[in-house]
Amino acid sequence: MGVPPVTVEVVEREFGELALNMGPQHPSTHGVLRLVLHLSGETVVRAKPSIGYLHRGVEKLSEHLAYDQLAPVYERNDYLSPTANSLAYCLAVERLASIEVPRRGRFMRAFVAEWQRIASHLVWLGTLGLDLGGALGGGTTLYMYCFREREKILDFLEALTGTRFHTNVNMIGGCRYDLDAATAAWSERLAAAVEAALPELHAMSGDTPIFRERTRGVGVIPPDLALAVGVTGPTLRGSGIAHDVRKDAPYDAYGELPLSVPSRSAGDAEARFQVRIEEIRASLSLVRAIVAGLPAGPIFSRKPIKNPKATKVPAGEVYAAVESPRGELGMHLVSEGGPKPYRLKIRAPSFCNLQVVEYLLPGGLVADVVAILGSLDPVMGDVDR
Repeated sequence: MGVPPVTVEVVEREFGELALNMGPQHPSTHGVLRLVLHLSGETVVRAKPSIGYLHRGVEKLSEHLAYDQLAPVYERNDYLSPTANSLAYCLAVERLASIEVPRRGRFMRAFVAEWQRIASHLVWLGTLGLDLGGALGGGTTLYMYCFREREKILDFLEALTGTRFHTNVNMIGGCRYDLDAATAAWSERLAAAVEAALPELHAMSGDTPIFRERTRGVGVIPPDLALAVGVTGPTLRGSGIAHDVRKDAPYDAYGELPLSVPSRSAGDAEARFQVRIEEIRASLSLVRAIVAGLPAGPIFSRKPIKNPKATKVPAGEVYAAVESPRGELGMHLVSEGGPKPYRLKIRAPSFCNLQVVEYLLPGGLVADVVAILGSLDPVMGDVDR
């Protein structure tokens, strides 16, 4: 007895939007970031970033610690560039209290900040390779090569400060560590080694046709949108606006240093990549210029600190900003004249830059989400604080 034929009817239905949670535990969100994506097939229709998973209340904590105790606390915010955080804070206190920083101390601050900028950009490039995954042979090769160079920088910072990462180099009134002849020579060798590695890193990323296809024309930020949202840093300069706090509002030694500000006009993920690669070269030039022109003299202007609560800052308010690897990092400090800040508000560049996500992702594919997010280089400790 034969089996009767089965008639298969294919019915295609329109199911509408699919809501997909990407994160907060997701390797390509660069931390505990939750993206609520509304999809039509593979196309993103709407996107909403959800933050706050890493919030530590550091701004409120600032009201309960003495001025001289706070600089190391802020180094945990943007944990890929700790020095930038404490530097913005020290600048704010120094301006409000009229504390002068010795010239050599200003140069040393910029020296450490630029080495950490290079290290931060190397982390960004390596993790971008992981984000793009199989497009770059799995991405792990680029990641490991970038971290090889970063490890050299961390070894150098450990020799200079005793700490590989959270250097605690900035103090109100100056700098904690100085450069001697041996570490100056090490810095020169390190700059040459990192510079020699850049063509190899670029060959594994920007020179590959798949990388260009995944980033060119993807996540375009027009200049008017960048200004409206408050985007800064390489993300802003990738949209053709060459704004850099180090150049436009110089602090520490930057007014005395030859600084180039790279920019691109395309506004896409590839443009942001190109800006950061050029910034690594610019920072290498800066550390060489600092070593060559490091002035003599002290690095700290105040008396030795015996009781941190003895420091009192005059009543008033001030805003001070630095150019972190992610953009304008500012501190708005309010003092009532006591030993602790009355209020402190942090202008975090990652937070402002992340606001552009809901404008960039709609219309693109799910595969573009990680490329766009990686090109913005957000740090969630900087976002949530």
